[in-house]
Amino acid sequence: MKGNQILISAGILGALAVGIGAFGAHGLEPLLIKNGRLDTFETAVSYHFYHVLALFGISLLSLIKPDWKYLSFSAWCMVLGILIFSGSLYVLSLTGITWLGAITPIGGVGFILGWLGLAYSALKNN
Repeated sequence: MKGNQILISAGILGALAVGIGAFGAHGLEPLLIKNGRLDTFETAVSYHFYHVLALFGISLLSLIKPDWKYLSFSAWCMVLGILIFSGSLYVLSLTGITWLGAITPIGGVGFILGWLGLAYSALKNN
């Protein structure tokens, strides 16, 4: 992914985070409380937001330093982390399908790899 593509991804995923968070707080709260999954949903939204902000930072860095090759890897890992980690928790919260909790850590690994990719990119391009 190039800097502008990362920025577009951050914008779209950020808008989704706001929309999903607002819908969860206002439209889905009774269901989430009934399912006992309000905390799980809030965790999904929080990690979604944190990593959209990281993705935004990566996009800016990528626009400033387009030769830093590993920033693209970092961005992809963040996007996959959001989709798998937060996505599985969103679905788990709404449906109660508990086996989805087994794939959530894969998204967490994506986040970790994204952060490590960012660090490696800085080290590699000192």
